[in-house]
Amino acid sequence: MTPWQRLLAVALALACSACSGLSALQREQAARVALDARSQQIDCDGPDACARPSPLLELGARANAESAPGAPRHYALLLEYGQDAMLARLDMIRGATRTIDLQTYIFDEDDAGHLFLDELVAAARRGVRVRLLVDQLSALREVDTLAALSATHANFEMRIYNPLLGRARINYPMYALAAACCWRRLNQRMHSKLLLVDGSVAVTGGRNYQDDYYDWNPTFNFRDRDVLVAGPETVEMAANFDAFWDARLSVPVEQLSDVGRRLLRQGAPALPHQPFDDPHRVEAISRNADDADLVRTRLADAAIPVGTVEFIGDLPSKHRSDRERAREAVLASPGLKSLIESARHEVLLQTPYLVLSPPARELFARLQQRDEPPRIIVSTNSLAATDSFITYALSYKYKRRYLRDYGFQMHEYKPFPEDAPFDLDATGAVGISWNTDGTVNIVEPLRDESAAGRSRRNLPLERENAALRYAGVGVNRRVPLQRAGMRVGLHAKSMVVDGRVGVVGTHNFDPRGDNYNTESAVIIEDPVFAQALADSIRRDIAPANAWAIARRDKPPVFSGLAYSMGKLSEHLPVFDFWPTRYATSYEFQPGPDCPEPLPPSDPGFRACYQPVGDFPEVNLGWRSLLTRIFTAFGAGLSPIL
Repeated sequence: MTPWQRLLAVALALACSACSGLSALQREQAARVALDARSQQIDCDGPDACARPSPLLELGARANAESAPGAPRHYALLLEYGQDAMLARLDMIRGATRTIDLQTYIFDEDDAGHLFLDELVAAARRGVRVRLLVDQLSALREVDTLAALSATHANFEMRIYNPLLGRARINYPMYALAAACCWRRLNQRMHSKLLLVDGSVAVTGGRNYQDDYYDWNPTFNFRDRDVLVAGPETVEMAANFDAFWDARLSVPVEQLSDVGRRLLRQGAPALPHQPFDDPHRVEAISRNADDADLVRTRLADAAIPVGTVEFIGDLPSKHRSDRERAREAVLASPGLKSLIESARHEVLLQTPYLVLSPPARELFARLQQRDEPPRIIVSTNSLAATDSFITYALSYKYKRRYLRDYGFQMHEYKPFPEDAPFDLDATGAVGISWNTDGTVNIVEPLRDESAAGRSRRNLPLERENAALRYAGVGVNRRVPLQRAGMRVGLHAKSMVVDGRVGVVGTHNFDPRGDNYNTESAVIIEDPVFAQALADSIRRDIAPANAWAIARRDKPPVFSGLAYSMGKLSEHLPVFDFWPTRYATSYEFQPGPDCPEPLPPSDPGFRACYQPVGDFPEVNLGWRSLLTRIFTAFGAGLSPIL
């Protein structure tokens, strides 16, 4: 046996010993330890669980009061800024009087994660029933934290979705074992996201519970989007959450082997909580959440009154082994595809990961075969902005197909957008102070790098890609850039059809969402809401924030041969090493003759746009080579990206 084989055998042996499950008796004993440790004390003597006035929850009461049979009333609020998304969640949690149901893919132990945990536990202690459901692969990092939460309070329950090997947390050898024995189940993840308070107001969209989604990361933040919905459709959202909560794959955290053993050996620990990396920022958002007037003027007053709202959400039975029953539980993908197919004039599509499933490719091909096909405008990530360069490599491979066969007008998000909805001062990337005359001071802050790096010690938790969680060779790290700065990556998943229907949800419009992940979305047919969402996406594709993607200039000789060879190479599942790609990135050059941006189909496009290369802003090196390698050999990965 070679040294590598011995090392593998030892790793697998350790993995197997570590993942051996609890007996029925041990599960019962662990559950008893947690149950006995749970506090019964309620910190509130007043009515309504001592909830603070919540302008956002008031929207729910107002919408239900204004609704009538056959004539529902809803209020919808787009949450574009990370700090607004956090403020809305804190307002809702502090205003809860009866129930809080929270479902998410990633729940980290950084400042944002610990702040939300503090708020959820505080709500439970004042008498609110709290249910927290998290997918296993991106649940909280520490077993001690999970053990403490299992025993924190009688009003607080936590479950883990689809726990591979019967554990809450798995390491690399366990992951390798799970990949070898249970590949399909490994990829079946709960990507659905929902915060529902008192059954009347809900938030769903792209955001997880991690600094990166709330403008709290000094080096990288997601440009994301949620929608808050108040009104009777929250009944459907509640039913969807209950289906997941009651599903066979949702396991109480204390019944998992690693958490259960911790409880049996050492009892229930106190809830661990390291000091916040930036306590001043936490105090500031906490004060704002207590300011009802601020929440009302900044958020509640901006809510749009709409009529019918439709929530479509996959069911957990999508992950059943019975394929026929599983297909019946797939609701999000067919609903979104039906909307796209209904388009007559324009589809405005925003996805961070542009890898299309075969049914999606067929759909867009059919649209282009119409006598008057609709415009398909796509907002997605550039290589410089993405957090998944393998996914980008596949998108890069098929750009000719997207542009020529499907008629896409593509725009790729820049890593340093000039007009993006994020709060620079909240990121901690710079220090901002205001002078009495209204001018601003911007300085580089002094940061405790050891503290700032605490929440980055285990990078794979950041990823929303189960299959490549431990893929190595730096695939979970963003590409190096030519200049430093706080970069932004697109993570919003939204769509507007014909300026009449707006969609915000969790679906990346990709094969994972079709086949593996559970997904959900809110569909609102209202011209005012659709226009607000369209304006937001168009802001993201403006020249200040995105590069236009278009056919590169034809070579002076053998242009037909170059095109044919590139097309042939693109269709090969491997060996796609043709050096010249069909498309490249363009930067708008405004001037007297170019006052406004133009689509690539406009005859004046090339006079107003300058090519800036296939991977602008990227510090070309081995990552560029890896991108081309995955372009050549990665087509087989597309179903799981």
